[in-house]
Amino acid sequence: MASQQETNNISGGHTFDNIINFRDVGTFINHTTGRNILRPGLLYRSARPDAASNHDREVLLHEIKLKTIIDLRTKTEHSEAKNKFAARHKPGPPGPSATGETAALPSVNADSGAGEADRHAVPATLRIEGIKYEDVDLNGKPYSNALLKQLSWRQKGKLYSLYVLGYHKEAISILGTNVMAARGLSGLAEDSLEHCGGEVKALFDLLSNEHNYPLLAHCTQGKDRTGLTVLLVLMLCDVPLEAIDKDYMLSEKELLPERQDKVREIASIGLPDSFADCENGWAGKVSGWVNDKYGGIEKYLERCGVHTERQRKVREILMVEGVE
Repeated sequence: MASQQETNNISGGHTFDNIINFRDVGTFINHTTGRNILRPGLLYRSARPDAASNHDREVLLHEIKLKTIIDLRTKTEHSEAKNKFAARHKPGPPGPSATGETAALPSVNADSGAGEADRHAVPATLRIEGIKYEDVDLNGKPYSNALLKQLSWRQKGKLYSLYVLGYHKEAISILGTNVMAARGLSGLAEDSLEHCGGEVKALFDLLSNEHNYPLLAHCTQGKDRTGLTVLLVLMLCDVPLEAIDKDYMLSEKELLPERQDKVREIASIGLPDSFADCENGWAGKVSGWVNDKYGGIEKYLERCGVHTERQRKVREILMVEGVE
């Protein structure tokens, strides 16, 4: 795990009970490059904040003043997360929130004198009252269909049969073993960019709206889909590749506490242990693919429907004035 000094450089001085792989992208990039490129306190990244304690929620709401969370997970991941938390908590009295879910337990201010147990308690809802949530599935149907097309007819037949019978992980393992493992993390990132142009546009529609900031982007671990989202933003903001690579690779150290569980999970869907880690050279490979195939990040985003004005707005929001 990172030292206390490293943690301050990564997170902008914020500490959490249960949210891991969290960092202020602007603070981290500026610290890495030794010069101010991005505005701190605007763009954050992390692993899923589902288990955020009362204290964690106070930090997000009242210290960071977070306005928007972009959730990059699939519908299946959302369902699994809800089921996991439903098993951990007994049903409480109904209380509709702005998101349509049961209202969260009252949050506890870290300085209110409340008991330690209350401060670190995990409310019974996944979503935090007072923060806007936006779902953008970077592993959606276009991406899944592109991977399925790479299976043989026999493999597809077996996959669909297992899925219909309720053996979902066994079905996915056919795709994992025969397609995803061979593509590697960088290859799958390229597949997402190639086939999820609509989702990329949806991301930049959100990122180009100044009223959505401060903003947090996350997937399950905050490594791959979150890394891809941040890579596109940092490329657009002309951040040096070395700094982009360090931002991506940092996730490996940050995720060490849950690596063993992740290895078991990905093995069940036919993926090698290496998928639990960060792929060396990932940022260079994926950014190189964008540059070689599309002639640069601006042209790639144009292809996705993110036109020049939207691109300019993202740069204007996130970049320190005068940095070009």
